[in-house]
Amino acid sequence: MFETIKKTVQASIGAAVLTRERIRKTLDKLVQEGKLSTEEAERLADRMIRDSKTELKSIQDRMVSLIQRGLGNLDFVSKKDFKVLEKRVKALEKEMKGKRAAKAKRTKGTGRS
Repeated sequence: MFETIKKTVQASIGAAVLTRERIRKTLDKLVQEGKLSTEEAERLADRMIRDSKTELKSIQDRMVSLIQRGLGNLDFVSKKDFKVLEKRVKALEKEMKGKRAAKAKRTKGTGRS
């Protein structure tokens, strides 16, 4: 599942890079043909690239939202929840270790094993 997600994100990024190259090539061709000035082509390229970045960000945000919802349905524990539980377990382990040491000390002091 994660491999599919990874490939989808990489494809989106690849499409954005490919789009940028195509935009530049197409606009360069229009400049060479005299249909656009260099300044117009630059402004247009900047706007189109900016718009494509915005669209890519939107797609990525939607994907993240869908993935989070999907993972929520699978009952995975979040990293935040895991850290909280891990901290509690470590505290309990430390407490238990202290109690064992105290018990061992009392047992040693009484001569019982």
